[in-house]
Amino acid sequence: MPTNKTYNILWADDEIDLLKPHILFLESKGYYVKPVLSGADAIDAVQQESFDLIFLDEHMPGLTGLDTLQRLKEIKPFVPIVMVTKSEEEELMNQAIGGKIADYLIKPVNPNQLLLSLKKNLHQSSIISEATMMNYRQEFARLGTMMSDRLSLEEWKELYKRLVYWELELEDGDQQMSELLDMQKSEAGRLFSRFITRNYEDWLAKPETKPVMSPDLFRTKVFPLLDAGERVFFILIDNFRWDQWASVKGLLSEFYTFEEDMYLSILPTATQYARNAIFSGLMPLDIAQMFPDLWVDEESEEGKNLNEEPMIRTLLQRYRKPYTFSYNKVYEAKYGERLLGQLNSLKQFPLNVIVLNFVDMLSHARTESKMIRELANSEAAYRSLTKSWFRHSTTYNLFKRISELGYKVVLTTDHGTIRVKTPVKIIGDRNTNTNLRYKLGKSLTYDPKTVFELANPARVGLPQSNLSDKYVFSIGDNFFAYPNNYNYYVQYYKDTFQHGGVSLEEMLVPLITMQPK
Repeated sequence: MPTNKTYNILWADDEIDLLKPHILFLESKGYYVKPVLSGADAIDAVQQESFDLIFLDEHMPGLTGLDTLQRLKEIKPFVPIVMVTKSEEEELMNQAIGGKIADYLIKPVNPNQLLLSLKKNLHQSSIISEATMMNYRQEFARLGTMMSDRLSLEEWKELYKRLVYWELELEDGDQQMSELLDMQKSEAGRLFSRFITRNYEDWLAKPETKPVMSPDLFRTKVFPLLDAGERVFFILIDNFRWDQWASVKGLLSEFYTFEEDMYLSILPTATQYARNAIFSGLMPLDIAQMFPDLWVDEESEEGKNLNEEPMIRTLLQRYRKPYTFSYNKVYEAKYGERLLGQLNSLKQFPLNVIVLNFVDMLSHARTESKMIRELANSEAAYRSLTKSWFRHSTTYNLFKRISELGYKVVLTTDHGTIRVKTPVKIIGDRNTNTNLRYKLGKSLTYDPKTVFELANPARVGLPQSNLSDKYVFSIGDNFFAYPNNYNYYVQYYKDTFQHGGVSLEEMLVPLITMQPK
C-alpha cells in the first residue's frame, strides 16, 4: 500500500473490473482502494489489514452482501460500510439500514457520489469544524460591534443567544477559537453587568418600564393560557441556563414545538428570592410584608423554599383565578418514578406545577465533590452531564408523557449559574450570609468598584432585618472571599458554579412555551 495514502478503502464487488475507472478516480483524490471479488475475500482482508471504510455490493457469489455486512460488523464494528448495489428493493434497504450501514448507493454511481460518501463518513467532522471556525471568525467582528452597555434588554437577549450558539458550535473545535469566544463572553458579561447596574433600580421603581421578571411569569405566561382554556404544566428546572436548554431541546423536538424566550431573574439570583417571587407573583419584600408566615429570613435555619405550594395558592386567589392545581417537587429518581405513575391522576387539574432539582444539585455537588468536579471540569462537560440526566432520568419520559396528555408546557427556571473565576475581598460580621455571589449585612467592607451595591433594599423590593442592612452583588465572574484563610478559600471555590449575583448566565434565563405535536 502506498505510504503517502491517508485513507485505506476496501471495495468488495464481483464486477470490480468494471469499476476500475472509479477506483482510479478515488486514488487520484488520495485514497488507496483494495479491490476484492467476494464477501469471503472481504472478511479475510479486514482480518489482515485495517480499513477506514468499506464499499460493499449485495449480489456476490457465496456470501451475500447482507451476510457479509453482519460478519464485518462483528469483526470491525466501528468501520463505516457503504452498500453500493444495483438493487432498489425497499426491503433490502431496510435490512441494510438495520445492519447499521453508513450509506446506500444505487448503481450506476458516478465518481462524485462515491467521493461525497467518503467525505460524509471520513471527513465530515473536520470539514464542519473548519467551516465553523471560518464562520465564527467572520461573526467575531460582528458580535464585537454589537456589544455595548447601551443595548436594550431585547438586544442583550439576542446577543447572548448568539454567544451560546457559538459556544455549542465550537465546544469540540479549535482551542484558539474557544479561547477567543471565552474572551468575547467575558467582555459581554462585563458590559451586561454595567447595563444591569445602570437600569435595575429604575425598573423596580417605575414598574411601567420594567421587563418581564420573576414575579411576572404566571401573570404573563401561565394565566393567559389557562384563561384561553388550555391545560398547562408549569415546569421549573432549578439552576437551568440558556446553554443547557439549547443542548437538550433537540431531545424534546420529537414531541413539541417551541416558542423560545428569556426573562430577567430578579436579584439576588438565588432560590429564596427568585423562585419565591415566581410562585407568589410578588417581590420578596411584598411576600415578607403580606405573608410573613411564608417568608423565611436569611438568618433562619429553616429551608428557604418550603412554602411554594401555599404561595401559588395565594397567587391564584389574589388574581381571582378559579383553577385547581397540583404541586410536585422531584429531588431524586424515586420521586420522578412516583410522579410518572401519578400522571394520569393529574389530568383532573388544569394547572400542574413541577419543580425539578437535579441541575441545582449538580452545581452544588460539583463544588463539594472532587469526582463531580472532574466529570464537569468545563462548561461543555457541565452541559453534557445535564443532557445525560435529561435523557436517561425520568425527566425525558415525563415530558414525553405530558405531550401525550395534550398539555401545554411552560418550561423555565428561577435563575442560572456562572463559573466563578476572580475573587473579590469582602469583610462582614458573623451575621452576614454565606452566599459567594451576594452578601446581605449591616457592616460590609469592600471595594465599591468591584460590586453592585443596593443601599436601599426596599426601593428594589428586598427585605432587610435591620435598617442599616444593604445588599451587594458580585458582577461578571467574580466571587466574594473573606481575608481570613483567603488562599484556601479561593482555591476551593475558584472554577465552581455559583449563583446569586449579576451576570448574563444567572439573569437571562429560559422561558419556553411548548406545544405538543
